[in-house]
Amino acid sequence: MEPASAGTESCGVPKMRALTWQGPRDVRVQDVPDPRLETDTDAIVRITSTAICGSDLHLYEVLAPFLSPGDVLGHEPMGIVEETGSAVEHIRPGDRVVVPFNIACGDCWMCRRGLHAQCETTQNTDQGCGASLFGYTKLYGQVPGGQAEYLRVPQAQFGPIKVPEGPPDEQFLYLSDVLPTAWQAVEYAAVPEGGSVAVFGLGPIGQMSARIARHRGFRPIAVDLVDERLKMAERNGIEVVDARHTDDVPAVLRERTDGRGPDSVIDAVGMEAHGSPGAEFAQKMASVLPDAVAEPLMTKAGVDRLAVLHQCIDSVRRAGTISLSGVYGGMADPLPMLTMFDKGLRVAMGQAHVRRWIGDLLPLVEDESDPLGVRDLATHHLPLEEAPNGYDIFQRKVDGSIKVLLHPQG
Repeated sequence: MEPASAGTESCGVPKMRALTWQGPRDVRVQDVPDPRLETDTDAIVRITSTAICGSDLHLYEVLAPFLSPGDVLGHEPMGIVEETGSAVEHIRPGDRVVVPFNIACGDCWMCRRGLHAQCETTQNTDQGCGASLFGYTKLYGQVPGGQAEYLRVPQAQFGPIKVPEGPPDEQFLYLSDVLPTAWQAVEYAAVPEGGSVAVFGLGPIGQMSARIARHRGFRPIAVDLVDERLKMAERNGIEVVDARHTDDVPAVLRERTDGRGPDSVIDAVGMEAHGSPGAEFAQKMASVLPDAVAEPLMTKAGVDRLAVLHQCIDSVRRAGTISLSGVYGGMADPLPMLTMFDKGLRVAMGQAHVRRWIGDLLPLVEDESDPLGVRDLATHHLPLEEAPNGYDIFQRKVDGSIKVLLHPQG
């Protein structure tokens, strides 16, 4: 069986529409071959909604050396199951599912311990990297992504999350990445009972990290410098710090927390933080070098923009915890180890183990009272054909763009 494509056919090969990477800041919607079942643990999903993630923007520019023209992007999809392999039993054609961004088998040593982002079945040992990810470079398997009309889902005997019919996609889509990543960020922050947590960055992960922290009884204080992001946080009951109005964010956070600093800090920004001009220049230079030069440079000597991480280290109280959910990719990042050691800081980080947190999150998402405010996150709904514009406005933080959803089926 082949999925009925909304695309075209060329030389008898069914084609679908998908967003492809062509070069730094150059993404295009093109015809690509329809996916097919390749193993008995595969499924084919017709994508109804998919989102642009903040980490997709790293592919848009910084991680160019690890991409090839034509790679299909996207790792936050959901849709309707069209076909399943013989080993896939928990979902069937017609089911509505959310697809986690990491590809995990559910049964290896790592998966049995809830460490799905390190799945040993899909681990990319040749690259020294963890479990494969949809639409995310040769470092993570170069698996075609979900910003497309159809998606082949490997390890579908475990990965896809069945969700009920009825509510709009927006209510469930964030289970693919945003909500599990934010939940893990709060979990890793190890906030003491009734304690405070500063959240740096109010993109989708920061927004949800702050809301989850508040829902769990903590005091979140969120930091950003984009007006629309600050306003969204405030209308969801989050205390904010406008970084445009101070040149010393850590001092402001200490003032609000008895002079000590917050108990925990979440860095929801990552490698492309504002205020790091030298590293920004190095990243841009690497992105335009030939891959044969840029790839070893990035894997051996790549640097991140560390302005936010340094503020996190400065802000958190002594013996506090820093939780990194923003993606970092540098291999030669200078860190103030003396300060970190002297303050007795703990640091926790890593890709979200999506399926590990679904039991906590699904009841909250299904709750009609919407305790996490999932209906107040998306700012743009676009057809797939307008995905390049979605990337552009999201990357430039214009037009009030906070979360862009794409709808391949119109």
